[in-house]
Amino acid sequence: MGAAAVTDQNHRFDARASDKNGADAWHALPHAEVLTALETSVSGISSDEALRRLDVYGANALPEATTRHPIFRFLAQFNNALIYFLLAAAVAALALGHTIDAVVIVAVVTVNAIVGFIQEGKAERALSAIRDMIAPHAAVMRDGVRTTIPVKELVPGDLVLVEAGDRVPADLRLVRARNLLIDEAMLTGESVTASKAEAPVAVDAALGDRASMAFSGTLVAAGQGAGIAVATGRLTQIGHISALIAKVEPLTTPLLRQINAFGRGFTVIAFLASAALFAFAVLVRGYDWVEALIAVVALAVGAIPEGLPAVITITLAIGVRRMAARNAVIRRLPAVETLGATSIICSDKTGTLTRNEMTARRLITATHRLEASGSGYAPEGRFTALGSDDDVAALEAAEELIRCGLLCNDATLAAAGGRWTVNGDPMEGALVTLAVKAGLDPDHLRAEWPRQDEIPFDALHRFMASRHGRPQGGAVLFVKGAPEALLARCGTQAEPGSVARLDSAYWADEVAGAAREGERVLGFAMKMLPEAASDGRLDFDDVADLCFLGLVGFIDPPRPEVIAAIAECRSAGIAVKMITGDHAATAAAIAAQLGLADHLEVATGADVDAASDPELVALATRASVFARTSPEHKLRIVRALRSTGAVVAMTGDGVNDAPALKQADVGVAMGVKGTEAAKEASEMVLLDDNFVSIVSAVHEGRTVYDNVRKVIAWTLPTNGGEVLAVVAAILFGFVMPMSAVQILWINLITTITLGLALAFEPPEPGVMGRPPRRSDAPLLTPFLLWRVLFVSVLLAVGTLGMFFYALGEGRDLATARTLVVNTIVVLEIFYLFNVRFMHMTSFSWHGALGTPAVLLALVAVLAAQFAFTYVPAMHELFGTTPVTLADGMRIVGLGVVFMAVLEGEKMLLRRFGVVD
Repeated sequence: MGAAAVTDQNHRFDARASDKNGADAWHALPHAEVLTALETSVSGISSDEALRRLDVYGANALPEATTRHPIFRFLAQFNNALIYFLLAAAVAALALGHTIDAVVIVAVVTVNAIVGFIQEGKAERALSAIRDMIAPHAAVMRDGVRTTIPVKELVPGDLVLVEAGDRVPADLRLVRARNLLIDEAMLTGESVTASKAEAPVAVDAALGDRASMAFSGTLVAAGQGAGIAVATGRLTQIGHISALIAKVEPLTTPLLRQINAFGRGFTVIAFLASAALFAFAVLVRGYDWVEALIAVVALAVGAIPEGLPAVITITLAIGVRRMAARNAVIRRLPAVETLGATSIICSDKTGTLTRNEMTARRLITATHRLEASGSGYAPEGRFTALGSDDDVAALEAAEELIRCGLLCNDATLAAAGGRWTVNGDPMEGALVTLAVKAGLDPDHLRAEWPRQDEIPFDALHRFMASRHGRPQGGAVLFVKGAPEALLARCGTQAEPGSVARLDSAYWADEVAGAAREGERVLGFAMKMLPEAASDGRLDFDDVADLCFLGLVGFIDPPRPEVIAAIAECRSAGIAVKMITGDHAATAAAIAAQLGLADHLEVATGADVDAASDPELVALATRASVFARTSPEHKLRIVRALRSTGAVVAMTGDGVNDAPALKQADVGVAMGVKGTEAAKEASEMVLLDDNFVSIVSAVHEGRTVYDNVRKVIAWTLPTNGGEVLAVVAAILFGFVMPMSAVQILWINLITTITLGLALAFEPPEPGVMGRPPRRSDAPLLTPFLLWRVLFVSVLLAVGTLGMFFYALGEGRDLATARTLVVNTIVVLEIFYLFNVRFMHMTSFSWHGALGTPAVLLALVAVLAAQFAFTYVPAMHELFGTTPVTLADGMRIVGLGVVFMAVLEGEKMLLRRFGVVD
């Protein structure tokens, strides 16, 4: 795998873009071969050569996302069968002189389109967000001289210099690393900074294990380094993720899919029914074709739920407002409802389920074990001896271990805004916190034991060593690092008041036990040095014949509130799966603490790679934890879960999460620690980075869907009752019980009052006690279909009954029609109080009093109806006449009977378990 395999640069980098294996080869090459292959040196390339390569490879920038022109995006909002039907009805109404009808319908359609246009414009900026993560300038060697250039001008072969605080500007094969630590959480999901070195690693090393590479967009946490740019722009790892995002097709939410399917089916049925009715009226009943067309338009006006799209949009918008109060910002309106259908939440671990703050939890000496309470970097907590040990004796035995952890350490703590943070490596910060918990003052102790020399942490030797002057004279060597690396350099171990022979088997068992608990383990050792050693240079030969002090186990602790949130998710029938780049043991331990599943199964990225698509479906369904995963793994897992019909929410905060966030039904990004790329790829952003807010969002989503169903369950049968009355008049040849303009009045006045009031309904009791609905569950379930038919028939019977009663009493047509319109409105009011509770009776004080929105709607519609019935101007416009008080009482009595029948039907259906 030498330079001969990559001699042609154009071919090599073209292959890198399309061949993942080729892209992964650089970390396994010795850097000398990399220099040869890229025709560069440790002095960099010349300015002329850089210009030539810039022409060949292009700018070090990610491609701009293709966008549609705003006009086309706006016009696309009208591409819906129900909208076509509404527009056709508007044209028909206008042609027949019903200008008001046409204007109202067009206004509803236009408002709906504007809302959709605005929401869509905010939803697709993931590529731009990733581009913003590229640092604006880079330090490079050009013509043998250090210089600063714009990042866009960086080319393959450039020697790039990085130091603490820099954002890596391209994928680099490191040729020099001095105590170099890089935060790669955005790519790998690991909470601990990655230690970097020059030596090549195995060709099949996972992304998080490529110690010889520094990746574009990651942040240098400590140290210095230099590396050859081996990939720029779209060919970097972050560019690869960008390409994955671009390939993910935008998804349609379950509610939108159902509404679109309903609109198409409704359009076909309504068109065929109207045509058949027109033919029947002309050919069978002998209607004049103009009169028949007017009747059909009246039918269409009664049938079309012209306010339904607007009311559903408003219902979703109200859900958005409620969720914003719970620290969850919705970026795409329909995502509110989709959350209610969520059956699986795939969550990143670091920073989402855990605090993303390392904590030193367990201390192990040769004779004692201690556990430190508290979490994060706040120096608050106490020590408890495990087992039957004495706390004081155990802490005294660990005193030298804690001192070693504080002195062989470069980190410091800082408090700002009531929150403690670490400057430096997170694990070193946890050791400082541990020392403060033990009562030590870091500044005072470091002044008392001044550092004389050090050996920075090196990935090859896997330890850090520091020599310190002792207050009582002489010097001491403190060492911390990988336990196996230190144990190999130790011959003794510290015990209270003495030194004993090293018990390697004991320490091996303790390391294995800590690993099973998901802890990252560091070993600590020391060696007393003579006074003469204080002035010499510390080298690797000095780190020998050490006395082993003990072990410290670290963990990124779970958020305490997340445990309850996951339990609530499980009680609601929602599975929670962890997908992380971290190690399997660590992930499994956190999952067990969180109570993720009763029977925990852990899979790795390697398992995902080995599984075919059908096998992955079974694995993804079965496993609760996926560890050591890449962006491609996350995408495959989400797709596999969605293929089972599950509605999948994916949470995350890093760039590595962005493709899966976009692929999921609902992408949920963290607002505080989340990258802009993750936020822009998501449908929802949690302002407090709190998993608990997801549970609140699901609760609100279920409420929104319930309210949408209530709106539909109220709108369709009220329109259906009007339609049946018109159809009956045509079929049986009697005069129309309502005119077309009166039908429009009913729809207009009730939809913007009674129908809209349902959008503000609070959740019914037990909303989180129901299992999630199936993603393929129809919008009109058998229960709703029955409700539409049953209520439509009752409304039609009541309407026609009142119509024929009035005619039988010798009233004129205008009076009979006025009674019919008032009857329909009153029956719709009573039906509103019935439909507010789908899963319980409406005969209660809570049901009778209603909500402020219901009461306001009731006042508005009653005022409108009194004007319709008694204001002379309305008589001229709608052809109405005043009615008597006795007629009004008869209408209200009919409403009471109607309500009683509906409540009896609801009780029977609940008893037989038919209500869904």
